[in-house]
Amino acid sequence: MDNKEILEYLDKRGVATAGDLKEKFGMNDEQAHGLMKQLVKDREAFSAKKGDAVCSLRAKGRVKGVLSIKQGGFGFVLSDDGDVFIRKKDIKAAFDGDRVLVKLKVDSCDGRRREGKIEEILSDGVQTVVGVVKRRKNGLFVVADNRSIGNIYIKKNGRNGAEDGQVVLAEIIRRGDGDAPHEGVIREILGVKGEPGVDILAIAKTFGLEEAFHGKVVREAEQVSRIPIEEKELARRETLFSKLIFTIDGDDAKDLDDAVSLERLKNGNLLLGVHIADVSWYVSYGSELDKEALERGTSVYLLDRVIPMLPKQLSNGVCSLNEREVRLTMSCFMEVSPHGKVLSHRLAETAIISRHRMTYHNVNAILEGDDALRAKYRDIAKSIADMAKLAVAMRKIRMKQGSIDFDLDEARISLDAGGRPTDVSLRERGAAERMIEEFMIAANNAVAEEFFYKDIPFLYRIHEAPDPDKMRELTIFLSNFGYRLHGTVTNKMLQEVLTDCEGRREEAIINKVSLRSLKKARYSTENKGHFGLASLAYSHFTSPIRRYPDLQIHRIIREYLRGELDEKRKSHYARILPEVAAKSSDREKRAIEAERMVDDIKKAEYISRYIGETFDGVVSGVTGSALFVELPNTVEGVIPLKTMRGDYYEYNREMYCVIGERTREKISLGDSAKIRVERVDVDTARVEFSLIQEKRNKKKRPYKGGRKKKGKREKRR
Repeated sequence: MDNKEILEYLDKRGVATAGDLKEKFGMNDEQAHGLMKQLVKDREAFSAKKGDAVCSLRAKGRVKGVLSIKQGGFGFVLSDDGDVFIRKKDIKAAFDGDRVLVKLKVDSCDGRRREGKIEEILSDGVQTVVGVVKRRKNGLFVVADNRSIGNIYIKKNGRNGAEDGQVVLAEIIRRGDGDAPHEGVIREILGVKGEPGVDILAIAKTFGLEEAFHGKVVREAEQVSRIPIEEKELARRETLFSKLIFTIDGDDAKDLDDAVSLERLKNGNLLLGVHIADVSWYVSYGSELDKEALERGTSVYLLDRVIPMLPKQLSNGVCSLNEREVRLTMSCFMEVSPHGKVLSHRLAETAIISRHRMTYHNVNAILEGDDALRAKYRDIAKSIADMAKLAVAMRKIRMKQGSIDFDLDEARISLDAGGRPTDVSLRERGAAERMIEEFMIAANNAVAEEFFYKDIPFLYRIHEAPDPDKMRELTIFLSNFGYRLHGTVTNKMLQEVLTDCEGRREEAIINKVSLRSLKKARYSTENKGHFGLASLAYSHFTSPIRRYPDLQIHRIIREYLRGELDEKRKSHYARILPEVAAKSSDREKRAIEAERMVDDIKKAEYISRYIGETFDGVVSGVTGSALFVELPNTVEGVIPLKTMRGDYYEYNREMYCVIGERTREKISLGDSAKIRVERVDVDTARVEFSLIQEKRNKKKRPYKGGRKKKGKREKRR
């Protein structure tokens, strides 16, 4: 039973008895009472004063969420049903990012902003922070990188040899309250501020990301990586050694999850093969490797380093589909018509030998007519050309069904040997990247649909339909650009708008605002479809080296193919998959935040060398206190409204603009803007611009053509 459904039911009723739960969800007495006890323990509900019942948080005037502290010291608690404003004095000892329970002081029923005070800190575990050691008259302190935390006093027996100016990982052993500082001990010295790589290492530690694996995991990885693939294992599988199979990845990729093949069938259709590394053969459920992989959830890519989900003996070694090596795989064979329609599919345990380790760069060059590369890879050149044509046809069908393809610019950040950014530019995305993405989407769709129809416990990648209120706001926003949406907004409607705005001045802004208006994709044991891909059922099957859900799905597929998925095994998966879904969603979110923070800090460091210089940009955000302007290379800066001279600007929320009180000048999302770089704080990634108003205009941005987005990693759809 999905906990979300239970909480929605409780919210509607306000109070529910054990009898109510038994009747609504088909529980027995023990299950109903166990559920009520767990809801109260998890602070999802309160015990009712009278009777055998629980009442919802809303009925008790409480909200549960994550605290976000702003520069002014105040904060917001971000919850599923809206944000709650928290005054500085009501934050008490809570930290930015803490899960908290809030008691509402002012609710939104009277039209005012919801306001509350923190009643309980729900975050558990040790609180560790990264900061810089500062020696002062009254002792040694760690100044936390997260400025909302402030200073941490370090007693003599907790210094562990740290010196002034070093970047350290500190553990807070007592939270300060009021004027009293926090107290802590130094657990690890990361290096000296400014040394190569220390800034990225500090971010990794901030998010609890550990590059090194502990001893038990390393020893187990070494053991399983030495296990030979015996003839009896190959005899049990379909061996595809004679097939033209090859990988296509980024230049620097070492963890090669997927390979592809294409054959023409006698009936005129095509047989598309997507062959995925069979990591589950090496990583068994409950092993040290498995427990560590679940805890990490995903590999994290931080510019100059990868923090892998699995040790390199597996991720770069025996599991990676390296060129000319026998590798165990799980294959999805899809029969596709020449027009791109997937007619049928079949899953199989297989073994392959990749003919070539191809790169996106080389495949794009072959498709563009590079004769030298065509000659070098003559054995697969025809397959590559056929694959590119097939991918275009498959994409057309996907778009016709209403799949949404957001054209978001992604930065390519180049670093020198010292870790300093030398260039920030747009990452180009060619036919090869789109081709692999199309094939992976098709395989993920096929796998999810098969297990959904067979009613087998499974992990789905879901993207729920958007919130109606968000869609109403988006409809108003789009109307400012002349785009009309009527009635219930569908994915097909959004796709048509995104297609219509291609190449126009407002393209990037419409893509960005539309994406922000949608819900976030997540993992779930309940199939709710994928709104963005217009898919009935979707999964993550294609990257088991770097995503735990894919690894878990492979185990289910293997047992199903071998006829081992009896009722006992189905019960096992029904029991463990909810935790896998929740933890994988959480770890993915952590990875995205860490990757974004690294990118933002390196962008800030790059633009800091251009203080005083002017650039053309586009207004990318409008709030009641500031404008945000994005430069063509994706560097974004803030322009506080109070710094804009010559007029007082008022914020119009519905029109996403500010309007000058005297001049009536309107500055809207998507407007061109000439700015000057004024100041940069690299530590917080804050870039501040000023608007050169006399030169501002609304000319159309030059459209350079091409689809510039995504990176070497598959998008997190």
